[in-house]
Amino acid sequence: MAVKKSQLYSSLWASCDKLRGGMDASQYKDYILTLLFVKYVSDKYKDDPYGAIAIPQGASFEDLVALKGNKNIGEEIDKLIAKLAEANNLTGIINNAHFNDESKIGKGDEMVDKLTGLIAIFQKPELDFKNNKAEDDDLIGDAYEYLMRNFATASGKSKGQFYTPAEVSRILAKVIDISNCTDKNATIYDPACGSGSLLIRAANEAPFPLAIYGQEKDISTAGLAKMNVVLHNIPSGEIHSDNTFSDPWYKDDNDDTKLRKFDYIVANPPFSMKNWMDGLKPYGRFDDYDELPPEKNGDYAWLLHIIKSMKNNTGKAAVILPHGVLFRGNAEESIRKNIIDRHLIKGIIGLPANLFYGTGIPACIIVLDKENTANRTGIFMIDASHGFIKDGDKNRLREQDIYKIVTTFNSMTEVPGFSRFVPFAEVIEKNVYNLNIPRYIDSSEKEDLQSIEAHLYGGIPQDDIDNIPHFWNVFPNLKKEIFGEYTGRKGFYKLLIQKDDVHKAITENAEFLEYNKKVNKAFEEWKAFANPILTNLKPADSNKEIILKLSEEILSKFTKLELLDKYDVYQVLLAYWNETMNDDVLLVIQDELGYKLAKITDDIKEEPKESKKAKKDSAKEKKPKEPKVIGWEGRLIPKQIVLDAFFETEQKSIEEAEEKLSQTESEFEEFVEENCVDDAEDDELSQEPEILKKFKTYEASIKSQKKTIADLKKKLDENCRKRYDTFTDSEITDLLVNRKWYKTIDQGIQNLYVTVANHLTKRIVELYERYENTLPELTAKLAEEEKEVAAHLAQMGFKL
Repeated sequence: MAVKKSQLYSSLWASCDKLRGGMDASQYKDYILTLLFVKYVSDKYKDDPYGAIAIPQGASFEDLVALKGNKNIGEEIDKLIAKLAEANNLTGIINNAHFNDESKIGKGDEMVDKLTGLIAIFQKPELDFKNNKAEDDDLIGDAYEYLMRNFATASGKSKGQFYTPAEVSRILAKVIDISNCTDKNATIYDPACGSGSLLIRAANEAPFPLAIYGQEKDISTAGLAKMNVVLHNIPSGEIHSDNTFSDPWYKDDNDDTKLRKFDYIVANPPFSMKNWMDGLKPYGRFDDYDELPPEKNGDYAWLLHIIKSMKNNTGKAAVILPHGVLFRGNAEESIRKNIIDRHLIKGIIGLPANLFYGTGIPACIIVLDKENTANRTGIFMIDASHGFIKDGDKNRLREQDIYKIVTTFNSMTEVPGFSRFVPFAEVIEKNVYNLNIPRYIDSSEKEDLQSIEAHLYGGIPQDDIDNIPHFWNVFPNLKKEIFGEYTGRKGFYKLLIQKDDVHKAITENAEFLEYNKKVNKAFEEWKAFANPILTNLKPADSNKEIILKLSEEILSKFTKLELLDKYDVYQVLLAYWNETMNDDVLLVIQDELGYKLAKITDDIKEEPKESKKAKKDSAKEKKPKEPKVIGWEGRLIPKQIVLDAFFETEQKSIEEAEEKLSQTESEFEEFVEENCVDDAEDDELSQEPEILKKFKTYEASIKSQKKTIADLKKKLDENCRKRYDTFTDSEITDLLVNRKWYKTIDQGIQNLYVTVANHLTKRIVELYERYENTLPELTAKLAEEEKEVAAHLAQMGFKL
């Protein structure tokens, strides 16, 4: 049975609760991820003599389970993991977490209970990895990254450096052209690989498996990276722990005084590293430069290491560095000139501030390419600093931001205020090798200038109205309905309606309603494309290919609609896909039953009949019947969708009964208030017989109505539950595809349409209120108020 990723993630994160208290997230990550690793490799490779990971006798997850309640559980877990590590040459990598550490886990019974509970969590059915993995859906690797992201967030600013946000990793992976790789012997390298997520994500962009290589100074983090490559089903990936500057692991096979060269490189090295020269061995990194990088800032040291590690004439790389590398002077300026003159920089992408867990400063992606340097005439720049969403105390790139950056960069499309191809002459001659992005792209919002004339004499400046982007091209008659020429003054408008009526005028305008038809038509055309895909899901289908096709098509359909940003529409689809739809599609695909999932538990009816005694005797031994994937628990088709589809009358009856009850309760409260004795303690009710009789009548009526409602709801629940068992294939398709998926996406797009009216209303009202009262009017009003104040003071015997 397939599981939702959200359920898997929830179980894994719950396991962290068992360890909280004795250590912070930067420490307990090692324990959780180690157990995740043991569980995964045991499920995948146990009893497989040809498996990539050997599971020796006594070193599987089942052996861990046998330790539950053992008074020496911590010591025995350490022994078991050490045995697994030794059998796979992973000593010092997967056995860095010490489960017998009393200072972190606790002593005596506390340790026993804590570790026993932790193992029990990993026994949950949703953590059974034997059958829960689609061919191309990285369920376990993504779960690993989910934990890493949460650990990075919980670790705080100083301890989150081991994780590069997946959104940023995806950009690096897609801008180094690795998806077009044709050499099956190509290699990819990360000299500061941290937990390995960036390296792995980049490698997964290739059309076939690549040899991957990573180096990480921190031994614990290197262990995470090695576990990560195994969990991502790349057990042959090489990860080594050592200092990249003093002891680079990857050296030239023919000359160990030089660095090995790679086809592709990605990196997010520590920003502004101060001790990079400790034990430094040059390995030819600085041979082409007149000066060394600053002793107390290693940004350019990392950049030069990467350049030297790129294959001559063909190597490609993308590295994340702080913005300062683009414009700082002295030795860094000298090195930057050298790199620019050699045409090594293909592009620069400016990112929003506060994306990374280790720092809040803004960063950039420098894309390097040694291919065709002789023919390169400039640098392609993108200012993506304004495209993000707030996520707690951090900023996060949205799906639309990632897509816009990647597609713009790879197509080298110039977008005003966002991207531009900058000739080398402009960089070198005009800006003297300064690469600071604002010098080349003005992404700032235009200043909202105010009109002194309008403040003096009234009216709304015509330029302010005419310059509201795009609206009047789409709604030319709407403009005439709302604005007229200001009497006797050219170049100024007056509002023809009350400001409170502006929104209504927009939403009821014929052109605005016609525009909604265009929006609906674009969505219907997209549905026509999506229907054959989503109504015929098969086990061989790929989730990644499905969403790629759907997202590209929705962009195509909404490109020509001026007022709706196609990237906003793309975000609606991708946000829903990531939150819900991806899991839904995966469930259908993994269970290999298509839209016949409704019948997956019907085989219970075909079992041989048991006697009542046999049933009674075996009741305790039987496991609870597993809920349908489709069904009542709402994993694929939530209950409310079924109610809306088949039980409209019953729901309406309940609503009417609840409205009647609410009215009765309101009348009752009013009756009690009117008949309370004011001077009695606790506002006692009058004891008159008629009042008491009416009081009891109200009480009985309310009780009866509540019971009726409860009975109606109970009956509705029973009928709804039974209805799940009778779904036809066509009904399932309609409920899941039309009433759940399409309806949710359509609602998101309709919200964008409504936002068009809201934005236009806000701007019109803002301009009206700005110039509503002229300066002379305000001055006169102020003078009147001053007279009133003076008069009041005079009455009190004061004079101004």
